[in-house]
Amino acid sequence: MQMIELIKTRRTIRRFKQEKISLEILTDLVDCGRLAPSASNRQPLAYHIVQKEELLEPVFRTLSWAGYIAPRGNPGEGEKPAAYIVVLVRKGYAGSSAQHDAGAAIENIILAAWSHGIGSCWLGSVKRKELTQVLNISEEYEIDSVIALGYPAESPVTEESEDDIRYYKDEDDVLHVPKRPLKSILRID
Repeated sequence: MQMIELIKTRRTIRRFKQEKISLEILTDLVDCGRLAPSASNRQPLAYHIVQKEELLEPVFRTLSWAGYIAPRGNPGEGEKPAAYIVVLVRKGYAGSSAQHDAGAAIENIILAAWSHGIGSCWLGSVKRKELTQVLNISEEYEIDSVIALGYPAESPVTEESEDDIRYYKDEDDVLHVPKRPLKSILRID
């Protein structure tokens, strides 16, 4: 896919096929994150790949999904992520520039994943203390967010809406994601 098409077709995925993602691809995704811009080139981020079967469920239990449509929007049995990338920030670097770095890195990871046909869900609602224990994360780091990954088992659609930003599922269980129209957010000169 071309970059513009990747950006315009990527949607958050919360239901996944139960197919493993190769470590080679997961490592490549982290490499794409590593190469994102970093304020003052401080590079405060680190990444923890989770792919072992015995860790997937404990990680899943530390995450909150689909606030507007929970629990209907939560991945059910047989729909949970095949892997996660936990984005970490070195302590002492936390703050707005680290958050900007994380946002840039995560977007690179999400778009790179989509280029492989892998769906993603960027999760900020994380039980950080519990996840730190589950993954035995060094005290040197704190968790920024988690990227859930897997081959999509759903196809969300976008629609323009001036009024409501709440995503929803229709009677056919299709996720609809409202986006403000370009004409309502664009200013020129």
